[in-house]
Amino acid sequence: MLKADLHMHTKYSFDCTTTPQAIIRRCQKIGINCVAVADHGTIEGAQRVMEIAPFRVIIAEEILTPLGEVMGMFLTEPIPSNIPVDEAFGRIKAQNGLVCLPHPFDSMRGINDRGFSQIMELLPQVDVLEVFNSRAMRLGNSNGKALAFATKHGLLKSAGSDAHTAGEIGHAYVEMPEFDDVNGFRKALAQGHIFGHHTCPMIHVVSTLKTLKKRILR
Repeated sequence: MLKADLHMHTKYSFDCTTTPQAIIRRCQKIGINCVAVADHGTIEGAQRVMEIAPFRVIIAEEILTPLGEVMGMFLTEPIPSNIPVDEAFGRIKAQNGLVCLPHPFDSMRGINDRGFSQIMELLPQVDVLEVFNSRAMRLGNSNGKALAFATKHGLLKSAGSDAHTAGEIGHAYVEMPEFDDVNGFRKALAQGHIFGHHTCPMIHVVSTLKTLKKRILR
């Protein structure tokens, strides 16, 4: 069985300083043996992790759209941010990737209220809904809303720590069977069981300070 943390970031993301090596050390320490690396606006970090990881790595990316963030999974090419959500979906599908909506009901980062009317029109193109994000704010019960939405609409359910520091990795994961390809992932995820807990909200302060330091050093 896999313990899959399906949402994390590396130093190649503008808001993170975690190295690929640190990710691997943390995963091996706590038994995570499948990850989806989803940096903002790039797949370079995911590629670097894949090159050296002794476990399965899914190349993913968080793409900013006017309606909020969407995630492409199983990508082979990066997708630019600040494009319309339907174009983002189309570019993901063109790579035989999966469309995932991360933290969909998080008021700070998810699809905004105006966007959900458009998302409903595009719902047949959505493959996966992230129903547990460790960084999602408890206020508003965004994870609970995501789980209810995914169940109602028959969407595959994922979970991820959304880790921007190595210590967060594994705060949420899916226990699921092994898989070999995209179709196998779909079948395995459908059999998955989600585990997770919320990360302390103070981690956002830590991440912000690290991001500011990163920008200053640049």
